[in-house]
Order: sequence, then structure tokens, then C-alpha cells
Amino acid sequence: AAVVLVENVHKHLEAWHAAGGSDDPPAPGEKPEGVGGLTRAEVIIEASKEVGPALFYSLLIITVSFLPVFALTGQSGSLFKPLAYTKTFAIAASSILSVTVIPVLMYYLIRGRIPNADRNWINRATQWAYRPMIRVVLRFPWLMIAIALGILALTVVPVEKLGTEFMPPLYEGDLLYMPTTLPGISITKARELLQQTDKIIKTFPEVKRVFGKIGRAETATDPAPLSMVETVIQLQPEETWRTKSVDRFFSSWPEPLRGWLAKVWPLERPITPDELISKLNLAIQFPGVTNAWTMPIKTRIDMLSTGIKTPVGIKVMGPDLETLSKIGERVEAVVRNIPGTLSVYSERVTGGNFLDFDIDREAAARYGLTVGDVQDVIQSAIGGMNVTETVEGLERYPVNLRYSRELRSSAADLERILIPTPPGAQIPLGQVARIHFRKGPPAIKSENSRRSAWIYVDLTGIDVGTYVKNAQKIVAEQVKLPAGYSLMWSGQYEYIQQARARLSIVVPIALALIFLLLYVHFGNLSDTLIVMATLPFALVGGVWLLYWLGYNLSVAVIVGFIALAGLAAETGVVMLVYLDIAYAEHRARGEMKGLADLKSAITEGAVGRLRPKLMTVSVALIGLIPIMIGTKTGSAVMKRIAAPMVGGLISSTILTLLIIPSVYLLVKRFQLRGAWRAAAKAGEANTAAPHG
Repeated sequence: AAVVLVENVHKHLEAWHAAGGSDDPPAPGEKPEGVGGLTRAEVIIEASKEVGPALFYSLLIITVSFLPVFALTGQSGSLFKPLAYTKTFAIAASSILSVTVIPVLMYYLIRGRIPNADRNWINRATQWAYRPMIRVVLRFPWLMIAIALGILALTVVPVEKLGTEFMPPLYEGDLLYMPTTLPGISITKARELLQQTDKIIKTFPEVKRVFGKIGRAETATDPAPLSMVETVIQLQPEETWRTKSVDRFFSSWPEPLRGWLAKVWPLERPITPDELISKLNLAIQFPGVTNAWTMPIKTRIDMLSTGIKTPVGIKVMGPDLETLSKIGERVEAVVRNIPGTLSVYSERVTGGNFLDFDIDREAAARYGLTVGDVQDVIQSAIGGMNVTETVEGLERYPVNLRYSRELRSSAADLERILIPTPPGAQIPLGQVARIHFRKGPPAIKSENSRRSAWIYVDLTGIDVGTYVKNAQKIVAEQVKLPAGYSLMWSGQYEYIQQARARLSIVVPIALALIFLLLYVHFGNLSDTLIVMATLPFALVGGVWLLYWLGYNLSVAVIVGFIALAGLAAETGVVMLVYLDIAYAEHRARGEMKGLADLKSAITEGAVGRLRPKLMTVSVALIGLIPIMIGTKTGSAVMKRIAAPMVGGLISSTILTLLIIPSVYLLVKRFQLRGAWRAAAKAGEANTAAPHG
């Protein structure tokens, strides 16, 4: 806003000085020199009033364009709402300052004679390049509109190739290895597996420390089964990682030319986190173990919200656990062969091993024992019982008593456990209880009052949206569900669906508010529709840049497009304001008698005021460049926000400079057609009158 205001004041002061205006105050009783006899302060006020309202509404439109971000919830809402609040408050304050403080500062700070804009070589060069374009556009307006529509239609090609994901991968600096084993694993084997995987991971030079954990603590907040391993991998700084050769166009060139270019484009680079994960995954391959690699913080958030630790999860719901387990195994077999599947594991909801003691009440009663007496012995001898506490300084530890392992390692050993009877005799446990093993559910999960079995799917080389779309089709064809059973796709895909549902409601509301603000500002429907019609063309550059960079559509990208809509509207409004000013000046001078006069006015408004438009866009692009070249943690998300804005600003600026003048010409030509015809008839009548 300040750029446009200052440039407009410069333009007016330049004309004022050329007409004889002076910064010195006039003598008492004398009329000021210059355009219209205005003083310097009055010139600044008039210049501010000329573009001030347009800038005020433009900034309000940018503020309104961020309203959809406030509708986001959950992880995306927590991440982007602070950005939306910051931008909203900053732009709202800027809209007020643009019509209050900035004009005052211009009066005090803009001093001296303003140099002619044509003396600036950059301004001359841009006008020299733009003037032939505007002539062609005004000569063939329909052709320009057709070309623009063709470019817009061509954008469908990259749109169809863009994948979808909820959030871009946020590299946290550490890794979390979360493999899953079959539920029947013993504690001894689980501990052995944990030690083996930790040792393999630690052999990698990129790994600094490894902290593995299996099982769960005695708390309801950690419901991890014994089959789920959690290993936090702390990594060395990326500068110390192994390097990988990069094939450059100058790799085969002789020295020293290759060495000089290598300082700019190195021939080696550190391996990426994805490449490190691939190497780790190949190194850890155990039968019955399904690997899953993710980030510590991300996994905690995902498991708290959906319970799924992998990018994609499938929840099978129904009444019977045995049937759920069979369906899960069938889905697992089908999904394993789908392209893009790194690993898949279906929970064995009935795969747990249980040791049951069926107490014979009559046999126990013959020895004077109750069921509780037998269960106390089973608990203390096999499970263990806390009998006292030991105090070590300020610390307290429970003392647990149970049989040693060699006395409880088999069912036969358990049957020989002695039970004291009231008369004092010792009888073996096998005389009052039958011991047998059986399969059962290690845990029972329910959601929406229905039992469920979860399937974890880890991906590689594919986006979540494309994978789920393909997988849904294949699973529906190859897996037939019994009556009363259903599949629900969860994980990041569930986030995508929730965000899409909310934005599909809020984004049209925001566009309607933008339309309303434009109409309030312009006061007519034609100018409003001209600006709104240019907004889709801002998407062109954003979509193509996303495709070129290999980014997927995500919430971060959508936030970038939302911000782009406000900036594109501001560019269109500024362009239209300058065209209206030039049109009004020509009409006031009586220079709007035909199509040539209209084209002259449009050329003056478009070419003569090219500098503030390019400066506004350039300032925005320069501010986004540091984001696009960032590489540290969090840059992946910020690049997805900035990329649509960078590409969209470039395309919207080019198309706005060409489309708006052509559409403006067609609209004004249609509006003035009646007046031109009446003037032509009046001229013919005046010419024929003397001959009558």
C-alpha cells in the first residue's frame, strides 16, 4: 500500500513541479502556483484520495481471504491459526495506517523536486517492453482472452498429476522406529528383538543415540501392547552424514573449470533423511516384524487423534472379533501388493496367547480350600506379589515375591506348584485346577460402539490421496465384506477429508465476501466482475510451480492459495483504478469520441502506471525468496505455503497486465457504443444542415 501511495504522490508532485509549483509557501494574499493553484499539501491530499480507498479495500480483501484458515481444526488449525492471526492483525492495521498515518508521513518526508520517472532506466525498459504488448492486446482483445482461457484450461494437466496429502513431511531432526510383531511374542523374545534392532541401528554413522522401549508402563496413559516397539533414534548433525555423488552437467569437464563450478553446484551432497530411512529399513528385516518409520512428535499427535501411527490406516468394524481378524488378514494380503506399499500389518485381534486355570471347586472344597485361596497361590507363585517395601534413602522400591523361572517354565511345572491346605498338608495345583492354553483377543478396541480391527499401512514413493484412491478401488473389488461389517480409511486420509469438508464450505463464503467488498468499493458490477474473473488466472502459476517442484496438494498449499487470492485481487484492483483514472481524465478533456481515444486512455493507464504495479509484486516476491531457499526444520511446510504465492504472483501479474486491459476495452466499448453512435449521427446532421 505504501508503495502505491508514495508512487502516486511522486507522479502528482512531478506534474505539479512541471506546471510551476513550488515547495516554498506563497506570500500572503497570493495564489499558489502549479496545477489548479494547489499547494503542496493539497497535491499530496488529492493524490492520497485518488488511490487511498482502493488500497484500503484491497487490504481488507487480503484480510478477509484468510478467514478459511480460521475454520481449520485439529493439527492444521493449531499450526496455521497463529499465522492467520498474525497476518490478519498486520494487514488490518496496515489498511488503517494506509489512509491515516502514511499520508501524513508523506507530507513531512517527501521533500524537494521529484525527478522525472522517465529518467529511470528500469522504468524506461519495462515500459518499452510492455507498450508493444498492450498495443497487440488492445488490437486483438478477444484473441487475448481466448489465449488466457486456453492457458487456464491447460492447467488441468498438472492439476490431475498433483498428489494429495494432509501435511508435508515435517522433518523433526530425529526418527521414530515403530515396528509391530505378532501378538504371541514372549517377553524374553521381545527383549531380544529390541536389543538386536538397537544394535543394528547404532551401527549407522548418522545415528547418535538409540533408545528402545517395548511393552507399557503401569499406567492407563500408555496402552502399548508387547507387540509394539518404540525406538527413538537421535541423529548426528546433517553436516556429518555420509555423502552421495551428484551427476552435474559439468561432471566430465576438465579441471580447473569443473572445480570452479563445483564450488557453486557441489558434486556431492549429504544423504537425505528418506534415503537414510531406506537404508535402515533394508538393514532391519526380521520374520514376523513389520517395520514403520516416522517422526516422534508427529506420531504422538496422530495416535492421540486417530490412533493410527502410519500415514494410512484401515479400520475394520463389526460385531465378531474372529470375523474382524479374518477380514483384516484378507485386506492385508490385498494391500501388500498395491504399488506404493512399504509395509502393512493387520492387528491379530484374536491372536493373543492366554494361560487359563480352570479351578475345580468340588476338588478344592474336599481339601478345605476356596477359589480365592487357589487364586492367591497362582498370583503369588506365577504372577508375583508385593510383600513389602524397601527404603533406600529418599527412594522406595516394592519387593516382589514369586517362583523362580525354572519352577514355572511349563504347564507341567505349574501343575506341581504346592498349595497349603488348612490341615497343613501341601497339595499340587494340578489336583484342584486344570491348566490349558487358548487363543484370545490381546485387546478389544471399539469405536462408535462397534468393535474394530486396525490395519497399519506405511507408504513409499507415493502420496496419501493417490494411494488411498487406488487402494479403495482394489480392496472393494477383491474383498467382499459380510453383512454388518464396514471399512473406514483413517490416518492422514481422515485429516484430508475433514479439512476438505470444512474448506468446501468456508472458501465460497470468503469469495462471496471478497465479491461484496469489491462491489462496495467500485459501486458497479462490471468492474467487480473484471477483478473476480482474474482470480482463477492466479492459480495458473501456482499450480505449475507446484508441479515443477514435485509438491503435493496439502493444507499448507491451500493456505498459500488462500493468501494468493488476496494478493491477486489487490493487483487487479490497483490496475483497474489506474485505468479508471486515465479514462476519467480523457473523458473530462473531451477526448473520448471514439475507439482510438479509448485505446489511448487504456494505454496511458496501463503503461504510464506500470511502475507501482511491478514494485508491489516485486516487494512481495522478494519477501518470499528467503522462504523458498530455506533448508532447516520447518522449511518444508513454509515452502508449500510460499510456492503457490510465488508462482501465482508471477502468472497473475502477467495475465492481469494483459487480460484486464482487454476486458476493460470490451466493457467500455460496449458501454460507450450508444454515445458514439449518437455523436456520429449528430455530427452528420450538423454537416448536412447548411446544405439543406
